Amino acid sequence: MKSMANTALPSRSSLAERLDVLPFTRRHLRLLTGSGLGWALDAMDVGLISFILAALTQQWGLTKGEAGWIASVGFLGMAIGATLGGLLADRFGRRQVFAITLLVYGIATGASALVGGLAMLLLLRFFVGLGLGAELPVASTYVSEFAPSRIRGRLIVILEAFWALGWTAAAVIGFLVIPASDDGWRWAFALGAIPAVYAMFVRWGMPESPRWLASRGRIAEADRIVSAFEADAGAVSGPAIRKEPASRTIAATTRARLATLWNPEFRVRTLCLWVVWLGVNFAYYGAFIWIPSILVDAGFDLVTSFGYTLIITLAQLPGYAVAAWLIEVWGRRLTLSLFLVGSAVSAVFFGTADTEGAIIAAGMALSFFNLGAWGALYAVTPEIYPTSLRGTGAGWAAGVGRIASIIAPLSVPVMLVAGGAPLLFAVFGLCFVGAAAAAWGLVDRGGVALDDR
Repeated sequence: MKSMANTALPSRSSLAERLDVLPFTRRHLRLLTGSGLGWALDAMDVGLISFILAALTQQWGLTKGEAGWIASVGFLGMAIGATLGGLLADRFGRRQVFAITLLVYGIATGASALVGGLAMLLLLRFFVGLGLGAELPVASTYVSEFAPSRIRGRLIVILEAFWALGWTAAAVIGFLVIPASDDGWRWAFALGAIPAVYAMFVRWGMPESPRWLASRGRIAEADRIVSAFEADAGAVSGPAIRKEPASRTIAATTRARLATLWNPEFRVRTLCLWVVWLGVNFAYYGAFIWIPSILVDAGFDLVTSFGYTLIITLAQLPGYAVAAWLIEVWGRRLTLSLFLVGSAVSAVFFGTADTEGAIIAAGMALSFFNLGAWGALYAVTPEIYPTSLRGTGAGWAAGVGRIASIIAPLSVPVMLVAGGAPLLFAVFGLCFVGAAAAAWGLVDRGGVALDDR
């Protein structure tokens, strides 16, 4: 515990150093779990839509274009939500944005279970995307700002691994609930809204980021939070020193933060980061949103298609586990680029697979490498910007990437007509290769303290 006589406020740098040297505590675990719940909800929503599309195409007689819009309008909401969420998180704090995004998501998802036509479903899907899009970049920024530097990358990959849990839950619901009745898809939406209520309450009980508080001059609040983590770890904080001047914040307004993304210091990393996000989003969402429908079109019935998708989904978990280990051993850029190359090779094999065994094996490899790459990407994204710019940089990268996720579901039917699955997955492979090349323009800050300017 700190001495009562030691009343001087700590500096921002000393607060950051104290966070970086902490062991992993129960408070870290609660932060990781609370943030991971939102991540799993995002994955469950996206996963459920891939199954619901296959069911509604048959039940409502949707065209491929209409089904593509159901997916894409959600990603349009995610693109707007990601860019706004990052800006709001830098302006108003990480925790408040968390809770609001889940509230928007929960209401819109629950209402989706009651829709009777395409127009209302499209409107609600936009609001679902708005909430979830703002959540992901804020979550990775939030956890990275608490994580000790030596394990920061690993914790972010573990956070991203909640995506696999959410997608697996969606696959189970898709396999057991959606085919059970004509209203199965409605029950799937209802089940997706229930955890959002719980997660929202969890989020309100989480502390604000001390790094963000310090960047806003709220040093005493930041010190209390860091001290609580130290007490949980049985640590004793070092001598306090006077607060540093607020001029260390490099971007104090929204306009300044957006402009700073393209100043000479950050220009290359911003450009390369956006290219990676674009490539990964296009290939991932183009493939995984349509896999159940592609399998149905290949002659498998709905239940068999959903069962194969569930098996393919399970390979995401070992992908995250391997990435979480390698990211602190090989570094961010090498891990990210190699998993992207593995994704490219797997995509080509999936597109040319012609037997059930080959389809499952190639699909599992695609899940393994692609989701491992996602984990590495979310780890590196918030690290390459300072605290005053971190939410904005991560949010805009995610928002730009969502542009590709909007286009991808609409492009899949066109490419399937033009060249079938081989052409479709060859294009996805090229996207992964381009993203792997761009990854080498990023800054690798593995094990290094975050920039708290």
